[in-house]
Amino acid sequence: MAYTVLQHQENKERRERGEIMEHAASNTTAVNLSKGRRWASLVVLAGSLLVITMDMTILNVALPQITAELKPTGEQLLWMVDVYSLALAGLLVTMSSLGDRFGRKKMLVIGYLIFGIGSVSAFFANSPEFVIVLRALLGVGGAMIMPTTLSLLRSVFPDPKERATAISVWAAISAIGAAIGPLVGGFLLEHFSWHAAFLVNVPIMVFAVLGSAFVLPEVKVKNPGPWDFVGAALSIGGMVLVPWAIKRFAQEMTFSDPTAIGAIVAGVVLLVLFIRRCLRRPDPLLDISLFKLRPFAGGIIAALGALFGLAAMMLLLAQWMQLVHNFSPMETGVRMLPFAVMGLMSSLAAPWLARKIGTRTTIALGLLVAAAGMAVVWFNRDHLDFSHVFACMVLIGLSQGSFTVASAMIMSTTPPEKAGNAAAIEETSYELGNLLGVAIVGSLAALAYKIGFDANAAAGLPAELASTARESLGAALEIANQAGLPEMAQQATLAFNASLADASAIGAVVLALAAVAVFFVIPKNTDIDKQAH
Repeated sequence: MAYTVLQHQENKERRERGEIMEHAASNTTAVNLSKGRRWASLVVLAGSLLVITMDMTILNVALPQITAELKPTGEQLLWMVDVYSLALAGLLVTMSSLGDRFGRKKMLVIGYLIFGIGSVSAFFANSPEFVIVLRALLGVGGAMIMPTTLSLLRSVFPDPKERATAISVWAAISAIGAAIGPLVGGFLLEHFSWHAAFLVNVPIMVFAVLGSAFVLPEVKVKNPGPWDFVGAALSIGGMVLVPWAIKRFAQEMTFSDPTAIGAIVAGVVLLVLFIRRCLRRPDPLLDISLFKLRPFAGGIIAALGALFGLAAMMLLLAQWMQLVHNFSPMETGVRMLPFAVMGLMSSLAAPWLARKIGTRTTIALGLLVAAAGMAVVWFNRDHLDFSHVFACMVLIGLSQGSFTVASAMIMSTTPPEKAGNAAAIEETSYELGNLLGVAIVGSLAALAYKIGFDANAAAGLPAELASTARESLGAALEIANQAGLPEMAQQATLAFNASLADASAIGAVVLALAAVAVFFVIPKNTDIDKQAH
């Protein structure tokens, strides 16, 4: 009796802190796998994530060759880059909800098949339009795969402690994919055509389909309620229009573009209507009430803040290596290995660290370590060399383990029947953070380059060429080489270094603010080894 009273009081206090929420007994298909099958499931799920992260980085190194062969217009080139993330962001919530209803395993296998078909189709791509459709198809497959892998991990590993270890391995595989993507892509581009960079996905997709069929259990929500077609349309429309408008603002370098203004207003209205609809329905497409859980909200803040602070910086560092130091794509991939190696090690060690110093401290500390890595570039802006960039990548890599802890915390906070919702929200926050980071921080860095470019260095050039040189470092170096103006190349490099430092300062501030927010939002005694009820 005394225990019951004490337990009731403890649950009341935890509920007030936002660590648990009221819900009925599990409404998902029961899963009880042997230890061997659980870890075999992890191999299949992590393998699929490997393909997704590899594909993202492979495109970066393949794009110049695609551009040279297919000669797309500027607008077509932008769609090649953007359509994948637009399809992915727009469909994450819808695909996750469909997986809850019709089976997460079915959704994952269909995603694998679509991703595989898209990759095979690349062999026949002979026009910019074909590549755009292909990238959209890959985005649809990715939207089916990414949230489903995390929600299935939640079901396959019901024990929170074991799940934390599984998620750390899952995240470590992501770091490996990000590392070997440029290496594999660079090798294939140097020895074959750009088509081969997509075909590398096919054997892994075949393995994933077969592994899923024989290893993964089927999990779905037993009583999901009727499908909300209106909610799905609102979600897709809002999550496509808002990112597209942000990208448009960034590309035009102005907030007065009427098309982008119309798109972002329409997108925001659709998302507001979607959120209102979810709050009012008894069976919402997306359970917004999850944000009432303080650990869940803290994890989303960490994901959004981290990607916002880091996304543009990683792209700029890759450009710095290739343009300033003239490294090939493969050589750049090798020099970016410190980031991936430290990310791998920190992801595996993060659950142990969280048990030693606490969950919220581990996540906040990781964000601060990433901020310190960005600050290294800022403080050495006047004499930046590879040793400073190396230190930056090591520190950013070390911070990756904290995001593993955040994912484990989100899953340990969430009821099994809401795992798909939680995974969709987390993946959306990563996508949105990446989008905003590249668009906003990247645009500010481009503006800083333009301001820092000394017009006198382009004296004697036609006005059109001088204007083009101010647009990007790549254009400035090419024009300087053709015109025999080494002073302009040097001045453009200095302007780019300054813009890189400015981007690092912005990223460091955002990461530091996210660390403070996380520390105060996540309850002190949050434990990733305990499942909230």
